[in-house]
Amino acid sequence: MNAQASTPSVLQRLHHGAVDWLQTWWRLAQFAVLMLSVALTPATYGRENRPVLARHLVADTVPNLAWFGVMSALVGLVLIRIVLVTSLSYGLSRFALEMVVRVLVLELIPLTAAAFVALRTTLPAGLEFSQGRRNGTIATMPELQREFFPRVAAGVFAVWMLAAVSCVLALILAYLTLYGFTPWALAGYTRVVGQVFNPAVTLILVLKVVFFSFAVGLVPMASSFYFGGNYRVKVTHGLSDMVRLFAMILLIEVASLMGNYY
Repeated sequence: MNAQASTPSVLQRLHHGAVDWLQTWWRLAQFAVLMLSVALTPATYGRENRPVLARHLVADTVPNLAWFGVMSALVGLVLIRIVLVTSLSYGLSRFALEMVVRVLVLELIPLTAAAFVALRTTLPAGLEFSQGRRNGTIATMPELQREFFPRVAAGVFAVWMLAAVSCVLALILAYLTLYGFTPWALAGYTRVVGQVFNPAVTLILVLKVVFFSFAVGLVPMASSFYFGGNYRVKVTHGLSDMVRLFAMILLIEVASLMGNYY
């Protein structure tokens, strides 16, 4: 009897879990479409809204860019040195630069840039902003333009800037580590890098960074939009946003790996 009674309860919990999961992703898709419509509205960039948007862009990008630039440079130097020494020991020094570009620039930097912005800026900011909203209130268009969209745009822009600057910095450090301060290896260096960055790989890299930035900017603010201050357990809600965000990042990364190497 206990086994028979527990079976419906298990099925009921699975049903509720599946419904909640579908509702969560449906709400996220709705919020993404709403933010796209706000972004395409000319009034969003009017005289009253421009200072707010600019303040969020600078505040969420400049501190992250400084910290992440230093961190990526240090880690990049270590990884470049490891790849160089390993390739020399196996007699594969001609492949060292290509391995550095593929591992560091194509894979690690975009992934860590998205994770860095999410953990340092968008997830804490989304949780903090949600506490100031009353539960059940419907956001008006001015609130969407002055409160929600600047935060989403700042998260998206921060990922773009961190990934772009860090990728360029990694390429410069790779050249200096492999060839030193000489301009005579520049032709061979650009040829190898150009062979790696063929049109397909470049398109996949750009799309990966764009989708990473959308996930980082949209997921925390979607919870604030739909739930407001109804955070009965704040830590639980923050963890659910974190799990959802990093699940999306993982799926995007797997899709990019399949596109690059299959």
